[in-house]
Amino acid sequence: MGIQQNLAELRKTIPAHVSIIVVSKTQDLAKIMDAYNTGQRIFGENKVQEIISKAPLLPADIKWHFIGHLQTNKVRLVVPFVQMIHSIDSLRLLQEVEKEAGKVRRVMSCLLQLHIAREESKYGLSPEEAFGILESDEYKAMRNVQVKGLMGMATFTDDENLIREEFRSLRGYFTRIKARFFRLDKEFRELSMGMSGDYLIAIDEGSTMVRIGTSVFGK
Repeated sequence: MGIQQNLAELRKTIPAHVSIIVVSKTQDLAKIMDAYNTGQRIFGENKVQEIISKAPLLPADIKWHFIGHLQTNKVRLVVPFVQMIHSIDSLRLLQEVEKEAGKVRRVMSCLLQLHIAREESKYGLSPEEAFGILESDEYKAMRNVQVKGLMGMATFTDDENLIREEFRSLRGYFTRIKARFFRLDKEFRELSMGMSGDYLIAIDEGSTMVRIGTSVFGK
């Protein structure tokens, strides 16, 4: 099947309230345009150099999401044009986003990335670190970032029970953080979890954003 047919089949399995972020890393412009021409507007990239080289060559109404590990010295390159950063994994990184967003007079939408997987190689905050950021005076003084939810990646495994358990734990942290810090904030509503291999489980456990690459573009 081609990209457009893959997206059509994918959309049949994803409820309307769940955003599909098509992960376009390593894909050429023609393939991204194939997805765009089906009406897809949200695309995710995980490498700074790749996103800043592609974005100027593609339609201006694409909503770019940065989904990879972001180094503080690269923040200034992505803040002017990405719509959301999914991978905030330290107070220092959030402070840098605040500083660079202020320079271009933007309020940057962000997600806190929590480490929920058994694999040590994945980035992310512990729940305690996330609470610490939100309780800090530094965060409370910020005016150019808006935390809109959480992101997490499950363990890369065939064990569906483990994947479900990890997604459920992230949903639990979302509920606790929402109740404690964002009770009256309607913008804190995003739970970015689920990729090509596990998005159906993620949606079942409350995901509002799925990051899909392989199921659109192939392996």
